[in-house]
Amino acid sequence: MRRRRRYGDVAVAVPVTVPYVRFSVRGAHWFIGRALAALVRESGLAKADIDGLCVASFTLAPDSAIGVAQHLGLELRWLDFVPMGGAAAVIALRRAARAVESGDAEVVACVAGDTNSVDTFRQGTASFSRFARDAVYPYGSGGPNASFALLTAHYMRAFGARREDFGRLCVAQRANALANPHALFKHALTLEQYMSARPVAEPLHLFDCVMPCAGAEAFLVMRRARAVAQGLRYARLLAAIERHNAFAADPVQFRGGWALDRDELYAQAGAAPGDLDFVELYDDYPVVVLMQLEDLGFCAKGEAPAFVRAHTFTVDGSLPLNTSGGQLSTGQAGTAGGFLPGWSRRSGSSPTGRSARR
Repeated sequence: MRRRRRYGDVAVAVPVTVPYVRFSVRGAHWFIGRALAALVRESGLAKADIDGLCVASFTLAPDSAIGVAQHLGLELRWLDFVPMGGAAAVIALRRAARAVESGDAEVVACVAGDTNSVDTFRQGTASFSRFARDAVYPYGSGGPNASFALLTAHYMRAFGARREDFGRLCVAQRANALANPHALFKHALTLEQYMSARPVAEPLHLFDCVMPCAGAEAFLVMRRARAVAQGLRYARLLAAIERHNAFAADPVQFRGGWALDRDELYAQAGAAPGDLDFVELYDDYPVVVLMQLEDLGFCAKGEAPAFVRAHTFTVDGSLPLNTSGGQLSTGQAGTAGGFLPGWSRRSGSSPTGRSARR
């Protein structure tokens, strides 16, 4: 049995957002640089105090983290580049926490940023089938919509989920997004609007799909004593799990790795699903949220449709979910999608580190 890992001395602080825009002619370097400048400004630290850096980006290529460090004049003791898409935030957090615990770095900046031009979007869609050799590859489909359409249709057949169930999530997250000044979607969404939206790849319709955009997200990882001395609000990291390719023989990508490690995850944290006040899940498509609710133990496999019907998921309701609006209503700034912080006017939180400025 693996030794249980605890991160009791690690603090996560200063979540910052570089405001999203639908398209941009600026490169990923610009958005990442803006995020790092915001970390320095909001933390009160000097740039020289940041001695660790973890970068995630799709559109930084062919450059990488070492190019960012050179470009921005950072002198680092620890450096990592995490080319793992939406999972990059959790992976960056785990690796940064271990770097701080081991003494390899004192303050690690974890940042993800991407640009989105018309050409970038088209090239990414065209290359998806060739490089993401998954369920869509035999059909020659370009872009993730086709892949998740297959997955969504399979889930609906297997468990009786209806489009209305996915719609409830989208409507709730849009309500949460209206309190987030960085969200690209500024108008409320009704279930009727969701149901009548144009089809994209059946059974997916317009509001089931994230909007690609440009922007960046970042946060700092340090020891708790450093955060306290700096006067920063912080969160403690209690538990984290990383698993890759959990079910190699699953051609439909119907299962994620969450269920394999959730018992260890909750044991590390000394908590259970019922102890959580809110949940932040990866939401590139609604079906993935339902799968995570099941595999993370909020309900049994196949019971997420009924679970969704029993909760509001809004900040002022039951089990607040993706309180910033998530990617479905804030936008998906490439790899930054997994970094989205929780945000709520009602709770007084904001994407800044030193105070709840609005």
